[in-house]
Amino acid sequence: MTITQIENWRDYQRDGGQFLKTARAAHQKESAAFSPSTLYNLTCMGIEKLIMAYLMKNGKLAENHTMGDLLRALEEQGSQFDSLRDGLLYLDTFQEICSLEAGPMVTPAAGEISRILTIGAGIEHCLAPLLTEPQSAAATSTTRNLEQ
Repeated sequence: MTITQIENWRDYQRDGGQFLKTARAAHQKESAAFSPSTLYNLTCMGIEKLIMAYLMKNGKLAENHTMGDLLRALEEQGSQFDSLRDGLLYLDTFQEICSLEAGPMVTPAAGEISRILTIGAGIEHCLAPLLTEPQSAAATSTTRNLEQ
C-alpha cells in the first residue's frame, strides 16, 4: 500500500518541537511572562502539531484537534499509542483546545505544569522515531522543496 503524505508535515513537526522547547525553557527559567495557562497552551499546541505531523506524514487527518480527537486519530493507527491515552485525556480536562463547541476552561495550577510538560515530552519522544526519515529521503525531499 502506498501512503500519500500530506504536504508540509515537516513544518508541523518543526513547529511542534519549537512550541515544546519554548514551554520547557520558560518553565525552567520560571519566567513571569509565561503563566501556567500560557505554558499549558504552548504545550498543547506543540503536541497538536507533532500529532498532526505524524498523521499528515501517513496521509491521515484528525476529525478535529482536541486532545481527545487527536488521541482517536492516533488509536486508529495502532496500539503503539496506548501509552499516550491517559496524558492526552488529562490535558483535555482543562479545556478542549480547538473544540467546535465552547466548553469550560480550567487554568492549571502552577504545580501541574511539570506533569503537563512531561506529557508533552513523552509524546515528542514517542513520535520522534516515527517522524524520522532516512537521511537520503529527507535530503531528496528538501531538494525537491527548494527546486519548487
